[in-house]
Amino acid sequence: MIETCRLIDIEPHAYLADVITKIVNAHPNSQVDDLLPWAYPIAPALRVVA
Repeated sequence: MIETCRLIDIEPHAYLADVITKIVNAHPNSQVDDLLPWAYPIAPALRVVA
């Protein structure tokens, strides 16, 4: 996952933190494909780690 994020220019730490947060907050199982790195929207907030 980390290398895939790097290949598609998504900051891995921010991506994983966001995905884990969505899972904990009951992201629907039917939409699990939306959490994969290549389907993930590239947002400026994901590129910067706070």
